Amino acid sequence: MADKKKFYITTSIPYMNAPLHVGNALELMQADALARYHRLLGDEVFFLTGTDEHGRKIFEAATQAGKTPQQFVDAMSARCIEVLKALDVSYDGFIRTSDEKKHIPTVKKAWQQLKAKGDIYKENYRGRYCTGCEAFLRDTEIRDGACIIHEKSVQDVYEENYFFWFSKYAKEVERLVREDVIAVIPEHRKKEILNLFSEEGVKDVSVSRPAENVKWGIPVPNDESQIMYVWVDALLNYLSGIGFDGEQYKKWWPPDAQIIGKDIARFHTMMWPALLVALELDLPKKIYVHGHISVEGKKISKSLGNVIDPFELVQKYGKDAVRYFLLREIPSDDDGDFSFPRLHERYTSDLQNGLGNLVSRTTTLALKYPDVSKGLETEHVLGKSRTPIAHAYRQAIEEFQLHRALAETWKLVNESNKLIEETKLWETIQTDPSRARGTAKTLAENLHAIGILLMPFLPETAGKVLAAVGMTASVSLNAVSHPVQFQKPAEPLFPKIES
Repeated sequence: MADKKKFYITTSIPYMNAPLHVGNALELMQADALARYHRLLGDEVFFLTGTDEHGRKIFEAATQAGKTPQQFVDAMSARCIEVLKALDVSYDGFIRTSDEKKHIPTVKKAWQQLKAKGDIYKENYRGRYCTGCEAFLRDTEIRDGACIIHEKSVQDVYEENYFFWFSKYAKEVERLVREDVIAVIPEHRKKEILNLFSEEGVKDVSVSRPAENVKWGIPVPNDESQIMYVWVDALLNYLSGIGFDGEQYKKWWPPDAQIIGKDIARFHTMMWPALLVALELDLPKKIYVHGHISVEGKKISKSLGNVIDPFELVQKYGKDAVRYFLLREIPSDDDGDFSFPRLHERYTSDLQNGLGNLVSRTTTLALKYPDVSKGLETEHVLGKSRTPIAHAYRQAIEEFQLHRALAETWKLVNESNKLIEETKLWETIQTDPSRARGTAKTLAENLHAIGILLMPFLPETAGKVLAAVGMTASVSLNAVSHPVQFQKPAEPLFPKIES
């Protein structure tokens, strides 16, 4: 650890009242790309994800399924892990909020520390509650009596709850966000959050609900008539997932990057830092906020029947094609749209006819005329003409524009295909072997570079691209040279798929 930088990255934990959909998959892949990128840099990485398993909606879904809440979340969490494997998500830790060994003790410990400081108190509360959000809403989150996200009527609630003394820490948290002590990325999300501090004022936050209303969650220590608010419970997974106060915690805390959706940015950039300040813990360094995915212009909704199952996509197109489409087509820092025709178009043009065709043509010609490539060695793989692409690629990832990093990589794919066409390599190999040898060297270096740049995004495909130029050793962004041994893949990288 002394010789390496540590990089602790988290996703939000998806709520287990329903299976994961394509929007959940996007966030997992974004975090995975960042984790793999930092491994490529040589950093020591811990990538945490997990499942949010408490709350009223979970209880209702379990009842409807004829299961106990624990049976229900056990099955849903297992399904979540299957999705992670299908999408090749390289997580290091998986935390469940029903975990009685790691998570629940952490939450109770944090609660007791806050209570001992006087930062949690009990009081009567009146508010408007959305069961979809599992949250009391502000006026700006309600339109015509309904939640603007779930488009369902909110409930007027009057009950006795515990409160977190948010007003005590609001000014400090606002300063931390404004001064980028906690960097909220992209900038327009930071501005939205800063506006919320004025709208929110200095209101304290309800952090429990009566057990009779929630029925499934972590009881408040010394008061089992109350269940901890699901958001307090869920946010503390970032601590419990690395063993709060243990050796792993000391090694990894604080988070270097946290990936969240815009709909939960308020909790993560206001409530979460306030809890950490109150607990006297170090703060996350960066919070990356992604947008939402619509499906052919419409919000993802069970009632509309447009919930896309990631398994369905992987089964037809393969995991790397799904990763490519979502990470390239959907802007990391904004909203985006999914459609099957667009997925098929990207698959055919970018992957099959672009990258797949490049690898096939290059290796076929090199193996047909071995003298042209004999003894070649790649040099300055991410240098010379590739320097601008490598620089733009790194900058895009650091700015949480993963789609732009892939666009930069595809510049090199397109340039390589263009080089084959313009030099008429299939002819110059026979008429001008010296020139052909120079072209083959450039193509080998380009493929070497493409393989490295693809490692965070399309790990399986990246390995095949590198193997096509004879690379089997571990790679990094600092790679300089390697002997070339062209090898044609046994099968096309991206076989033809019917629309």
